[in-house]
Amino acid sequence: MDENIITVFVEDRAGTVNPVEAPTDMSLSLMEILVANEYDILATCGGMALCATCCVDVMEGEEMLEPMSDDEYAMLDTLPDLLPNSRLACQLKLNNKMHNMKVRLHAET
Repeated sequence: MDENIITVFVEDRAGTVNPVEAPTDMSLSLMEILVANEYDILATCGGMALCATCCVDVMEGEEMLEPMSDDEYAMLDTLPDLLPNSRLACQLKLNNKMHNMKVRLHAET
């Protein structure tokens, strides 16, 4: 494995899981990788934690993520179907600890 490439497993809303390779040396967020790979997320606010349209549920690897910011928590708290493992993909900056993380696109609101 290239030391600057990780694999994130993404489950779409149909239940299909696909591996997505992502660079960790470009300061990209998970949202940017999902959009670049044409996953069905809106990302309306462009990564500012203002819309929650990039919400994902972290199925594996949650313990490797940075703690949630107050802004992220406040935005997630507006979702009617929030899960304990829900996060905003725009707030998850890719790093090597995320290798083999599995996320599921959150249900559409």
